[in-house]
Amino acid sequence: MLENRVREHRARLKWSQQDLANAVQVTRQTIGLIEKGDYAPSVALALKIAHAFRVPVEEVFSLREEGE
Repeated sequence: MLENRVREHRARLKWSQQDLANAVQVTRQTIGLIEKGDYAPSVALALKIAHAFRVPVEEVFSLREEGE
């Protein structure tokens, strides 16, 4: 299962979902779905999000083993 810290990084930068969506060229709805865990971004989008936050992708997205 893919976990993410998108909301935490947005809060750190005081960005809205729309601010991040504009930065990575997706819709605000896409960012909302990613934050809720209802949508797993492509590798390219995950990298764009991490780049927008200026952190390594591993600080934003991580894999959790089933059963953890």
